[in-house]
Amino acid sequence: MIVIAGEALIDLVPSPLPPDGEGGLPALLPRRGGGPYNTAVALGRLGSPAAFCSRVSADGFGEALLDGLRSAGVDVSLVRRGPEPTTLAVADVGADGSAGYAFYAEGTADRLFELPGPLPEAVSALCLGTCSLVLEPGASAYEALLRREAERGVFTLLDPNIRAGLIPDADAYRARFRSWLPHVTLLKLSEEDARWLGGSPEEWLAEGPAAVVITHGAAGLSVHTRDGARHTAPAPAVEVVDTIGAGDTVNAALLHGLATCGALSRESLATVAWPPLLDFAARAAASTCSRAGAEPPWAAELAL
Repeated sequence: MIVIAGEALIDLVPSPLPPDGEGGLPALLPRRGGGPYNTAVALGRLGSPAAFCSRVSADGFGEALLDGLRSAGVDVSLVRRGPEPTTLAVADVGADGSAGYAFYAEGTADRLFELPGPLPEAVSALCLGTCSLVLEPGASAYEALLRREAERGVFTLLDPNIRAGLIPDADAYRARFRSWLPHVTLLKLSEEDARWLGGSPEEWLAEGPAAVVITHGAAGLSVHTRDGARHTAPAPAVEVVDTIGAGDTVNAALLHGLATCGALSRESLATVAWPPLLDFAARAAASTCSRAGAEPPWAAELAL
C-alpha cells in the first residue's frame, strides 16, 4: 500500500462561461483538490492500493473530498476529522492553461494535522508535499512522519510543489527543504520549483535522493540518477484546458509504475527502465491537462 499524506482542499476554478453582465466577475466552480489529495485520487484510479493520511473538515466540502477518495478506491481509514472549515484555493488560469493560486487557509482543518501512530506494516511507500509541509503546526507533524517512515526503510517521494505566496521566509524554507533530502528516496519537482529552490539535481542527489525527476511542462520530463544517468520523455501533444493536477498525476504515475515493476526501493531506482516509466507519467499528465480541474485518468485510459 502507498500512503499519500497532506492537504485536501477545494479549488475554486473560474467558469469557462463569460461573466454575467458588463464588468461582472466569472463564476467560481468548486473542484476537489490539493496536491497530495490529487495524487491519492490518481493512484486509486490507476489501480494501486492507496491510502490518504490527513485531517479533513467535517463540513460539506470535507464530505465531498472523502467521497472523491472513496470513489477512486482510496483507503480513508488514516483520515482524521475536525470541525474547522476546509481550505480554499482560488485558481487563476492563464491563457496557456497554467494556474496560480490564492489560498484561504487560516484556521482550517488540515493545518491541525498531528503525527499519527505507526503506519501499517503493509505500507511500501509514502508521498508528501505542497502546502502541508509549509503551514504550521501541521507542517512539523508531516515532517516528523517523513523522517520516521524513512528511518524504518519506507520508500519516500517528496514533491515540494512550491506555493511561494504561503512561504513567509523563503531562505528558511529552502534550508528546511535541504534538511529533508537525506530522508527522501525520490525527489520530484517542476523546473519552476527547481529554479525557486536553487541548486541542481547533482547537488540534491548528493544529499540523499536516489533519483530526481523534473517536469518541464510541454517539454516533457527528465530524470537524473545517482550513477550520473539522465533520461527524458516528451510530452504528448494535447489541447490543454488547464494544468491543474498535472504534476500530482506524475507523482501517482511514477509510484504506480515503480510498484507495478517491484521497484519501490532505493536500490531499484538505479536499474529501473526509466524511459517507459517517464513516458507513462507524461501521458497520464497530458490526459489530466486535457480536462478542466484535477481529473486524472483511470487505468483503462492508459497502458503502462
